[in-house]
Amino acid sequence: MSKDKVQIFDTTLRDGEQVPGCKLDTTQKLIIAERLDHLGVDVIEAGFPISSPGDFRSVSEIAKLVRNATVCGLTRSVQKDIEVAAEAIKHAKRPRIHTGIGTSESHIKFKFNSTQDKILERAVNAVKLAKKYVEDVEFYAEDAGRTDNEYLARVCEAVIKAGATVLNIPDTTGYCLPEEYGAKMKYLKENVTGIDKAILSCHCHNDLGLATANSIAGVINGARQIECTINGIGERAGNTSLEEVVMILRQHPNLNLDTNIDSKLLYSTSQMVSQKMGMPVQPNKAIVGSNAFAHSSGIHQDGVIKNRETYEIIDPEDVGVNQSSIVLTARSGRAALAYRAKNVGYELTKLQLDEVYQKFLEFADRKKEINDEDIHEIVEQSAVDVERVA
Repeated sequence: MSKDKVQIFDTTLRDGEQVPGCKLDTTQKLIIAERLDHLGVDVIEAGFPISSPGDFRSVSEIAKLVRNATVCGLTRSVQKDIEVAAEAIKHAKRPRIHTGIGTSESHIKFKFNSTQDKILERAVNAVKLAKKYVEDVEFYAEDAGRTDNEYLARVCEAVIKAGATVLNIPDTTGYCLPEEYGAKMKYLKENVTGIDKAILSCHCHNDLGLATANSIAGVINGARQIECTINGIGERAGNTSLEEVVMILRQHPNLNLDTNIDSKLLYSTSQMVSQKMGMPVQPNKAIVGSNAFAHSSGIHQDGVIKNRETYEIIDPEDVGVNQSSIVLTARSGRAALAYRAKNVGYELTKLQLDEVYQKFLEFADRKKEINDEDIHEIVEQSAVDVERVA
């Protein structure tokens, strides 16, 4: 049975770059855009062209460079925004304009001082204008997570009639629970006339740590695009993490959903974005963190050494990591010490290992982590006669 395709919409260069201190120049953006295209993302949101001359130039150059992915420019529901975005992406092989407006009561009342009917009218007019420049128009209903479902459905139906090809349903504040976000997608699938003419898209923020869970709930309930960033970078607590949603879908084949992402490039792409943006990846970050495939507990180490799948559900090589790490600490056991000792040239018998292990514990209580040089010193200081082999 063939799997349904979930499109990956990468907004590292737009939403991700809005993080304070993560400003990229055009050259850096082009390097990352080229890698994203090679990675297999379906859509690259290259920037917000009206925001500055520099961003316009970057979007324009990315549009010329990218060979496979759709190149998307963000706008507000403002005529000048849309005109400038159209100009910036005019050289793209697959251009898309991403326009929209806030639809929650909070946005309508406090941000726009407007009414539901006037907001709906602005949404339709923005899509119609964008449609004059490109065939592929994505509409975002900002703060859809806190928007009344009935009104949200009205807006979605109207913009589809106006020509929208993708409907972005953002949980802008990261407020929704997965059940709520999934139910919102299901409601739209069942209550919007013409919904089969557009793709529903998840755009989730991580304020409560639920961005990935909400995105997965969204695609389970009918969405077929996930908007995400490398390493989950983004405003405040960040966006949905690209590497997480890709590997969740791949590790759960029963969902019958997959992406075009070359997962073996995930780790190197993560490192590239981290370096270019000056944003370290937290060690315990899922999939790409330095500890994602590292084991220091003796019980875990023993299990992984016997069979990797006892404590790892992902083969490290599937995401571009060479191998799992057996980290020697005071919590490590004999199996881990024997494994690491063998890697540096010592074949220890059981009796030798018992002796060396006692000396190892003395070292481990003084240091956070035992390295290869320490192993040589530990063996040499132990009362055992062990020959080092090549």
